[in-house]
Amino acid sequence: MANLSTAPELTGAPYDLAVNALLIAEAASGDVIAALDAVGVRVRDTADFATALPLLDEARLDLILLDARTGAETVPAPLLERLAIRDASEGPALVAVFAADQIDLAGVLLGAPRSRLLCDPGAGELLAALVLARTEGAAPARLSWADVTRDSEVVRLRRLNEEVARIADALARLTRGEFEEEDEIERRTGIRAPDMEYRGPDEPPIDVAANEIRAVIRARRLRGQYFASELFADPAWDMLLDLFAAGLERRRVSVSSLCIAAAVPPTTALRWIGTMHEAGLFRREADPGDRRRAYIALSDKAQQGMRGYVNAVRRAGLSLV
Repeated sequence: MANLSTAPELTGAPYDLAVNALLIAEAASGDVIAALDAVGVRVRDTADFATALPLLDEARLDLILLDARTGAETVPAPLLERLAIRDASEGPALVAVFAADQIDLAGVLLGAPRSRLLCDPGAGELLAALVLARTEGAAPARLSWADVTRDSEVVRLRRLNEEVARIADALARLTRGEFEEEDEIERRTGIRAPDMEYRGPDEPPIDVAANEIRAVIRARRLRGQYFASELFADPAWDMLLDLFAAGLERRRVSVSSLCIAAAVPPTTALRWIGTMHEAGLFRREADPGDRRRAYIALSDKAQQGMRGYVNAVRRAGLSLV
């Protein structure tokens, strides 16, 4: 793939409107190129999977876009691991795009700072992710006057800048419902801490069988045969149930399997997995046979919360839901 770092740049332009980006892909994908152009992102460099690592340590970048869908090669483990440990404050934002059959690769990037993980995104989904990344990484516009003959260009570029900002704001409003659900989870920060809530007298813990939890999951999925699934979308609880049952079965759960259990679109599931990981409810377990993969399990805190919930429901004579 050609390296664009030596491409000619516009000189003398009164405003620098572009965000500097590194595009990592085996081949240029039309939807990615169109989305980058639409939000005013300048591709400073491009690299394939094998040559991208050195570019991550060069001059400051505002955005890294990894398109794992392109080409026959899979993303190597060192590249994914390096992207996962970017500097949270100074490092570039990351937008990573995966195909449905590659979604397990996203596990390495869960919890990575300023990262948005997408699975087979639509045009609007990709555009929204880039707009938010552009907003995070954009430097203030810099004005440099040349001479009065450039006044018309100054006006034109100012209007262009305002239009880009207007589009970005409109896209953010359009997608706000999607991202507000994540903010709400973060505000709740997961389960209640044991020392922050009322607890009755200690009682012996009740044994919980995996098939009992699986029956609850099956009952929840049956609703989808009679009502629109989005009416009851509850990915956080669906994933907690699935991981709790898997823990009782001593079975490991891949990212792709957990996304299926969430019963929501894959990109939404990835966002919830990331949020639950940040809240300390999920933990990652490396796949010893493949560094590019990771398994997801309940944290000790989440295990304790799930067992406490089951015990409380049993003592109250209620059914699990």
